[in-house]
Amino acid sequence: MRVCVIIVLVCFVTAAADAGPRLGPISVVEVTVPTPAAVQQLIGAGYNIDNVRGNVVTIYATQEEVQQLRDAGYAVVEIERQPNPAKVLGAYHSYTTLTLDLQSYASAHSGICRLSSAGTSYQGLEIHALLITDNPDVQEDEPEFVYISTMHGDEPVGVEMCMYFIDLLLNKYGFEQRITDLVNETEIWIIPLMNPDGLEAGTGTRYNAQGFDLNREFPAYPDAFMGTPFDGEALVTAGRPTEVAKMMQWRAGKSFVLSANFHTGSLVVNYPYDEDGELSGVNSPTPDDDLFQDISRRYSTHNAPMLNNPAFSGGITNGADWYVVTGGMQDWCYRFLGCNDVTIELSNTKRPDSSSLPVLWDNNDESMLSYLEAVHVGVRGIVTDSLTGEPLWARVTVAGNAHPVFTDPDAGDYHRMLLPGAYTLTFTAPEHADKTIEGIVVGSEAATRLDVELTSSIDSDGDGILDAIEGSGDADGDGIPNWLDSDSDGDGSPDYVEFFLAHTDPYDADSYPLEPLPLASSPAFGAFMILLALACRAGMRSPASRS
Repeated sequence: MRVCVIIVLVCFVTAAADAGPRLGPISVVEVTVPTPAAVQQLIGAGYNIDNVRGNVVTIYATQEEVQQLRDAGYAVVEIERQPNPAKVLGAYHSYTTLTLDLQSYASAHSGICRLSSAGTSYQGLEIHALLITDNPDVQEDEPEFVYISTMHGDEPVGVEMCMYFIDLLLNKYGFEQRITDLVNETEIWIIPLMNPDGLEAGTGTRYNAQGFDLNREFPAYPDAFMGTPFDGEALVTAGRPTEVAKMMQWRAGKSFVLSANFHTGSLVVNYPYDEDGELSGVNSPTPDDDLFQDISRRYSTHNAPMLNNPAFSGGITNGADWYVVTGGMQDWCYRFLGCNDVTIELSNTKRPDSSSLPVLWDNNDESMLSYLEAVHVGVRGIVTDSLTGEPLWARVTVAGNAHPVFTDPDAGDYHRMLLPGAYTLTFTAPEHADKTIEGIVVGSEAATRLDVELTSSIDSDGDGILDAIEGSGDADGDGIPNWLDSDSDGDGSPDYVEFFLAHTDPYDADSYPLEPLPLASSPAFGAFMILLALACRAGMRSPASRS
């Protein structure tokens, strides 16, 4: 009878604080729900759900929300109160020791390492960002990758995994070929601690100093989604929690291809979508669902406890199929930036004893390397202007897949992660003609190389002839485009006259004859070229440019 009462009462759960700030003492509670639909009702009411294990839901709640749950008929079990003033770090880093260690790494490995900031927290602490690559001060044609951890301050395991990983890359560089190749061929970023204020609050609290769950505050689809930076509105961070705004700006200023963010509380790789309009517990695949499953397995396969977790087949799950998260970072990164991002839960225990950290590292070191290596699969290349050779900011799309990726405007390089197969790619850039290339074969190893030149659609002098045809203009102003009018050997005779009529060498002032060319030496073709030159001189314009 008690279960029946709960089923009735759960329909009348009072709306919680939704995604707004949660201030004051926070209780971490577990409630047992009678049906999967009840999970969706709790989500819809705005409760801050952290985990779902069968019919047990973990919720971070204010004291008012705890009472609302009890009033709705739930048996609420409190498992923790935050913040907890008893701070026992053991082998875990504090913000201060983390800062000192990162500074030490950057100083000791200055040839391949740079320490910078992704911004400051609400309370003014730096969100440290460490770069590891062979030429850290140069923008190169290589994919950009980032690991980010601990946006929830009570989940510090990821901080330690990131620090172990930094140590591995820096100290094995030049000694182990696999590590050396990764550092030489990848721009690797690591942010061990996204929520320093939360970590420093007693034993750590989920929220930032403003009371926000940072992984519920990124722009959510569809209401806050305004397109990509390439074809949508400018990045809007107003009204976002401090750390979310800083992370949005930092990530949008780079060109990440692949990333992951670390959490604890479960043991699984969670891939997008976390939310796509479906109910909680319903699979919500992206256009790259097969790819996401593949790269998620690259992580879970090497982590035996994760791989064998009975709650998740193969140690991976679609986010919404587990439970819906609105405003999460991974969906925003994928939709807005074109970056493939997953959420990796490292431990069923939020803060395991520090003595377990070496075992956790042993479970995750190969997984972190394998996942990083996945950034090099698919198709890669540089997109440039066919006339100037300058790199272009371009969109790259795959036939049959609606999800775009973008070149890095600094170097023009793109890295479209794809599984083995044959593909058709289309390249689009502002003020350039689109180009579609078919039959691109992708293997299972290193990415297929495909450099692309796009033709400008700019007519800078307004004469109706594209710069790409004119050779970027009419340098001497005589009405004849540069490509027709040049005099390479300086003898006063334009190249086209020497080549097509006299059929002498336009690059040699002595005018040694060339061997006859069937087309170029014909009178008809020579007459055509003269007429074309005269037409240009007379100011002939394309129909579209006539007034």
